Amino acid sequence: MIGRNPTRALSTTGHQDLRPGKAAGVLTDWLARLPGNRYSRRVALLKLALPAIGGSLLLMVVAWPRLAPLFDHFRWAAIDLREARELRMINPRYGGTDRNGNPFVITAAVGRQVPQRDDVMSLDQPVAHVVSHSGAKIVLTADSGVYQSQTQFLDVFGKVTVTHENGSVFTTSAARLDAANDAAEGTAPVEGHGPQGDVNGQGFRIIDKGDIVIFTGQSHLLLNSTRQQTPAPAPAAVPAPVAQAAVQLEAKAEVATAAPARPAPAKKDKPAPKHAAKAPAHAKPPVKKPS
Repeated sequence: MIGRNPTRALSTTGHQDLRPGKAAGVLTDWLARLPGNRYSRRVALLKLALPAIGGSLLLMVVAWPRLAPLFDHFRWAAIDLREARELRMINPRYGGTDRNGNPFVITAAVGRQVPQRDDVMSLDQPVAHVVSHSGAKIVLTADSGVYQSQTQFLDVFGKVTVTHENGSVFTTSAARLDAANDAAEGTAPVEGHGPQGDVNGQGFRIIDKGDIVIFTGQSHLLLNSTRQQTPAPAPAAVPAPVAQAAVQLEAKAEVATAAPARPAPAKKDKPAPKHAAKAPAHAKPPVKKPS
């Protein structure tokens, strides 16, 4: 039987021309020469695919020790989808002015935008710098907070500390700062310490552009002028010999002060007599006459 496949054209060298332009034609001719039966066509494709797959696997086994170090440089880091959905900023800073024109600044370590709320930011370690109506500087710090840019409200939580320029310090667990009106309030217990005394209450309110602080609920105030003065410590005991010597010296000093010694009057020298007095002549005994 004469061959059933059509005659194939060969190059002058005796091999098929496998250049890119001719490769597509060769592949088309090969597919056209496949049997018309679907089963036979599938068998012919497997005869070609299985050796190709086996050769590829053998090549991968041989080349893998050299390719593995290259893939280590292209490892993709794990991506948190929650962080991908929300905007995260490092050291955010918000500034503005209140209704009186006084500036205020709000900073934080990390800021995250609340999903579906462009005007709300969640802050870590927020710090607010506010100027009161009288010009005093007030600093507010906390562990966390939520800032609303449209209303200029800052809700803080955790260890909330309010420091006034005059040295007063107030601590509480939650508070709200109204930066536009220089006001603040809180319903959690609050403690305050300052130059004038100590105070604590069940809540607080800062009004009058930051110049007046009101403590709400049951409050207690202790002024510095009413504090009990602690007695001064007693001096150390003096040794007994030293104490006796001190008493004697004090007694002598008192006597010398009470009766000062009077100076003796100076003696006047008597003038010498012009003629020295003659000593009286001794009387001669009488001469006895002989009998």
